[in-house]
Amino acid sequence: MNLPDGTAVAWADRATKVVTIKVQEYRDEVLALLRGHLGDGITVASAPSRTHTSPPAPPTQQPSRPAPGRRAERSAPLPPLSPSEDLARNRPGAGVLKMIAARGPSTAQRVRAKLLRRSSEWDSWYTGLEGERRVGRELERLSPLGWRVLHGIEKSNGGDIDHLLIGPGGVFSINTKTHRGASVWVGDTMAKVNGGRPQPYAAASRAEADYVRGVLERYCDFAVSVEPALVFVGIASLDRAATQYTVRIYQEREVASLGPLTGRLTAAQVEQVHVVARHRRVWLKS
Repeated sequence: MNLPDGTAVAWADRATKVVTIKVQEYRDEVLALLRGHLGDGITVASAPSRTHTSPPAPPTQQPSRPAPGRRAERSAPLPPLSPSEDLARNRPGAGVLKMIAARGPSTAQRVRAKLLRRSSEWDSWYTGLEGERRVGRELERLSPLGWRVLHGIEKSNGGDIDHLLIGPGGVFSINTKTHRGASVWVGDTMAKVNGGRPQPYAAASRAEADYVRGVLERYCDFAVSVEPALVFVGIASLDRAATQYTVRIYQEREVASLGPLTGRLTAAQVEQVHVVARHRRVWLKS
């Protein structure tokens, strides 16, 4: 059982009727709902008590102090920032557009295929582009709440980061997947679209978040926690595994639930992370 933002609250073993509750705040609601599925005889397993609240805000008077247990390190100097290398200028789907411009069909070829109603190997790229644009519009709405968002960040190890959201609730590496009219199931590491072959969506999202954290902490003098998020666009249904709580899972309209999150970064830290992240060259260093 998950909250709308993808946070795992509890899960149950149907065979043994053992229920594990991660967020004790929702204990009564969980048991009431599960009795409707499992009947009587439910056993509640012991689990660490936790409430669903944001972590306390770091001290505002010392925003650059390293987290407890973290060795203080001198941050690397930022390279010069020219307008052509400022990622804040990127629009949603910038990475896909660059790929299409470099390797995709010409405008004449696209028009011809459309007129003749012929499918193309690039159709999925245009579908993905529209998905990134739709998610980008949702993320831009969070700006009044103190969030900053970057799009199409090219990585040194190949590919790009669809969206990077930076704000009082922390840093989120967001991967967009567009599957029109599909039924999607997401597990701990894999996802299935319409029951098809497993795809490593969740595992890849976690790896990307680790990559982002490594880049940002090279230039920030404080620990930067980065959470991975998967956002599905245009799907008919979304099912999350009960144990899947390391990656945030959303449909496009649900991503706005990140807006009210607070307590991870001060306003000064948000600006510092954003200043680092908008440098194209910091992402291209190995």
